[in-house]
Amino acid sequence: METATSSGIGNAIDRVEGRLKVTGMAKYASEFFVENLAYAQAINSTVAKGKIVSIDTSEAEKQKGVILVLTHLNAEKLKAYDEERPVLSVSSIQPVLQSPEIHYYGEYVGLVVADTFEQAQYAARLVKIEYEKDAPTINFEEARGEAYKPNEQSDHLRGDIDAGMAEAEVKLEATYNTPIEHQHPMELHAIIATWDNGKVKAYASQQMIDNAAITIAETFQIPKRDVRVIAPYVGGGFGSKLHAKQHVILAVMAAKMTGRPVQLTVTRQQMFTNTNLRQHNEQKISIGATRDGKLTALAHDTLSHTSTYEEYQEPCGSVSKMLYNVPNNRVTHRLIPMNIQTPFAMRAPGEATGSFALESAMDELAWKLKMDPIAFRILNDTQTDLSNDKAFSSRLLKECLRIGADKFGWNQRKMTPGTNRQGNWLIGYGVSAASRAAPYQKTSSKVLLELKNKTLYATVQMDATDIGTGSYTIIAQTASEYLGIPVERITVEIGDSLFPVTPGSGGSWGAASYANGARMACLNAIDGLKRKLNSHDKAGSIEALMIDNQVTRYEAEGTAEPSEAFKKHSVYSFGANFSEVWVDKDTGMYRIKRMVNVGACGKILNPKTAFGQIIGGLTMGAGMVIAEQSRVEPNYGNFITRSFADYHVPVNLDMANIEVVFLPEEDKIANEMGVKGIGELGITSVAASITNAIFNATGKRMRDLPVTPEKLLTAAVEEIS
Repeated sequence: METATSSGIGNAIDRVEGRLKVTGMAKYASEFFVENLAYAQAINSTVAKGKIVSIDTSEAEKQKGVILVLTHLNAEKLKAYDEERPVLSVSSIQPVLQSPEIHYYGEYVGLVVADTFEQAQYAARLVKIEYEKDAPTINFEEARGEAYKPNEQSDHLRGDIDAGMAEAEVKLEATYNTPIEHQHPMELHAIIATWDNGKVKAYASQQMIDNAAITIAETFQIPKRDVRVIAPYVGGGFGSKLHAKQHVILAVMAAKMTGRPVQLTVTRQQMFTNTNLRQHNEQKISIGATRDGKLTALAHDTLSHTSTYEEYQEPCGSVSKMLYNVPNNRVTHRLIPMNIQTPFAMRAPGEATGSFALESAMDELAWKLKMDPIAFRILNDTQTDLSNDKAFSSRLLKECLRIGADKFGWNQRKMTPGTNRQGNWLIGYGVSAASRAAPYQKTSSKVLLELKNKTLYATVQMDATDIGTGSYTIIAQTASEYLGIPVERITVEIGDSLFPVTPGSGGSWGAASYANGARMACLNAIDGLKRKLNSHDKAGSIEALMIDNQVTRYEAEGTAEPSEAFKKHSVYSFGANFSEVWVDKDTGMYRIKRMVNVGACGKILNPKTAFGQIIGGLTMGAGMVIAEQSRVEPNYGNFITRSFADYHVPVNLDMANIEVVFLPEEDKIANEMGVKGIGELGITSVAASITNAIFNATGKRMRDLPVTPEKLLTAAVEEIS
């Protein structure tokens, strides 16, 4: 390895693309200049279930500037689903406008294309549609009897849960509810699509470039090589842009049919109906332990919903399978088909919601045992993932809890709820353990070395995306580290399907995958150049080698992928959350005063961007408790939360004084660079730490999110048995 520079990995440098963003120079999907551009506005259904019986487009077609009114009557024929309710994946086809059937309120039923955005929007309102309505399934409680088991992998069983519960001397059975939530990135979902002689070019706000190209190609039944997807900057995703949704297909179809490039933006209101969501999860926990605190059994049963036309299951029980040393374990998932759009992955799918249930239950059981909740967790720690009998590649959960307790001042916590007071405020401390899989996927990259005036510059290319996480910066830092030149001399080009393939951004695999891919390309460039020049100089810089041999240009590719050791271990990031909450005893209003987050996340590539990721996760976790919920109108099936006026998210005044601590860790089993994911660890179990603090302040258990003042005021104080 070449000598590291001060801007290499591990340094808290500013984002390399930061200036472009704050000056408005970074181009997002809808901002590219394309000649002869037309604009599209999608039309939404106004019933949740039924069938279109007539469409009158005549008035819309008469309007100035209108080029095309697209409905199921004149749409291109696309590839259809080959089963009734296929499992939704990041590369699933997305047939749209293929039939008169309506599956959910807001489903796309038409599209108007015009010379200007205003013309398209106006004409879209003039399309008259009549429906034959059917009674929709939108009531979770009434539809319980329709629940089904998605697949064999939905359930996990080890030991004998009944025997384990019988052995337990202290038991808890409780139900926890998390509501429907929506991802709301700042950048709306958008695309500019062109269709030229069967070749598609799409500037699209997508987290996964290669998968988007697959979806487009397979939906239209064209070769993938004829699809180019470009997304150099993505203004947030949180899972909502993992796969190409129906608006992408609509825009490509419109471009093909009109012969013009078409821009389509999903409005903020349509973000509630035409992108995915985190579904309502009802989670029942049964947990038992011996009197001295050793867990004997843990059952985690989740009931949730999917759409009537696609299937998605959020793995809420994933944490309960592996976090603690419990010999008897059952995890189940059941789904109810409902007339709501398909749910899909939202930041830490499974962990964010499942950890709320698990870590609340652990706190409740510790209270019943009269044990300190940190001591209870440490007592039941394990270095083996009992769900698959694999050793963890590294696991510093106990260290996270202990160090966090010291940083937070846990020894000042009063065991008895309601006894720490300041005026009208009741003060509580809460803790939760966190875990999140740290996947690492095959990633390819190209590096181009250029010597200009005896100075070495490098360009790194891959189809990775930066969704606000800092991908540009950590890729540049990795190249800086291995090539031995400053970040200022490195150009990172990402977000184009013409570049080498990566897994894209999602699942907390981005940093590890991108960095290791860039590393391999750099090492291959160095080794290849030395072989070409027959150089055996181990110590000299690559820059000097090129100068001495008058080589002005050299390029190489590299691919990194999981090792055999990785496959034989369970690879996770771990953490601990601590929250101090103040509750007004008369009004139920509460404030999150302090938060401490401790993480063991492998080697930290850039402490500044990593800190930002944890802050974002903590904020979303707090949002789960404070306010976030999407509510369905019980008669018609539309969302009555349709804007930020009624879908509330945390703002600066809602957030606490936050301290983030990264433990020194370099997990070489996880990957050669020892890097793990943190993007989703930051949200995991945050909600539980806050509600556990609320209990410590008030003696009231909050098992249904969000926690409103009304819920706090009407809840009963729980007595220890």
